Amino acid sequence: MSVPRIALREIALYERPVAFVRPFRFGAVTVHAAPQAFVRVELEVEGKGVFTGASAELMVPKWFDKRPHLDIDETVDELRQSLLIARDLYRAQSGFISAFGLHAACINDQIAACAKADIPPLAAAFGPAEIDKAVLDALLRGLGLNLFDGLAGNVVGLTARLAPDIGDDDIAAFLTGRQPLARVALRHTVGLDDLIEGKGGVADSEENSGARYFKLKMNGDPEADAARLTRIGQALTALPYDYQVTLDANEQYADLNALGALVERLDHDAALKPIASKLLYIEQPMPRDTTRSSPLGRLSSRNFIIDEADDSWDAFPAAKALGYRGISSKSCKGFYKSIVNAVRAAKWSDGGERYFITGEDLTCQAGLGVQQDLALGALIGVTHAERNGHHYVDGFGEAPAAEAEAFLKAHPDLYGRDADDVIRLKIHDGDLLTGSLTSAGFASGAHPDWTALSPLQRPRTKILQEN
Repeated sequence: MSVPRIALREIALYERPVAFVRPFRFGAVTVHAAPQAFVRVELEVEGKGVFTGASAELMVPKWFDKRPHLDIDETVDELRQSLLIARDLYRAQSGFISAFGLHAACINDQIAACAKADIPPLAAAFGPAEIDKAVLDALLRGLGLNLFDGLAGNVVGLTARLAPDIGDDDIAAFLTGRQPLARVALRHTVGLDDLIEGKGGVADSEENSGARYFKLKMNGDPEADAARLTRIGQALTALPYDYQVTLDANEQYADLNALGALVERLDHDAALKPIASKLLYIEQPMPRDTTRSSPLGRLSSRNFIIDEADDSWDAFPAAKALGYRGISSKSCKGFYKSIVNAVRAAKWSDGGERYFITGEDLTCQAGLGVQQDLALGALIGVTHAERNGHHYVDGFGEAPAAEAEAFLKAHPDLYGRDADDVIRLKIHDGDLLTGSLTSAGFASGAHPDWTALSPLQRPRTKILQEN
């Protein structure tokens, strides 16, 4: 079967404010609100006609770029600029091409153009990631296929063009052998300001939605983190079922010495046993630049993964050489790269040592964001995922009631009404169900109400205006 070819006809960018119902603190920042970006593409599928595709993602401040001289608004403006640069590059492609070919033709120019505007690679990848999701949505709708069937047939034409460490045959074998997960367990995130004990604490079922997995944020101080993790461990022992945990430092550990001090406590402090004995992995402990120059050495006996350091197509092989065992999948970093990293993990694991890919995205909001990232995880085998967007935002937030109703109607296994008649994410014994994500398109039987969205704001920060 030949790979379908596409031609972009239009890309429109929008946004919507999203207010949090509680502050979320990670690393050195506390977030109270963030705008959500929306992409709509008009795409011609050769021989089929023109179809509309969509994607959505929060523009989270101070995550893609944590440089201290930038304020919250400046880091959000970087993501807007990333989208605008990507839109121009994608629009400039003429003629018919495969969906992955479109990404591959633009990504290097995107990184270079963003670098000239002082936008780091992780933020630079945001624009293509969102446009690629919308392109895939339109392509699948044009072909009448869902994500799982479409990717099994590699309708995007994914190759090893950007990942020369693997082969096209590796990708083909991985995609044709996928059996999508019917359920993905929710991993409940505990932010640095979240309650630990008692009502509203980590073991409160109304708070954690019955989760069996927990993601615990750390601040980079080994002693303070050990004390806080001890409290969390004591609280989790009250759960009436078994649990597992992951730790995330969001780049806050200064160096290997500080990280070694934490691991020493995890290995030998009896008070930390409720955490250490249930620990699956530690995520992105050190700053991304420090990570690249710091082999883990003896610390690699623990499972470590990269997240913010995953800012290029070769980041996973580079991290593997440093002693890391895993990498996060986030659709905001690019779903093509997530698939390729899953291929790598599977291939490397054939050698006897275990390598893995994880689901790490708190920012997926109800609607397109959570559905597309959930489906991506279900495709590549992510059995549990950080999925707390519903925890910090009130249902569909600022979306019109009719929009929320449309998503509820299309995905009754994923959404439901609460006692206050608010449409929210529906969690089944700590799991999210993927059954309704099999409609034609990229995991969504509904689209946003485009008339209720504002055009993407023009970046206003001084540094971007100068460039």
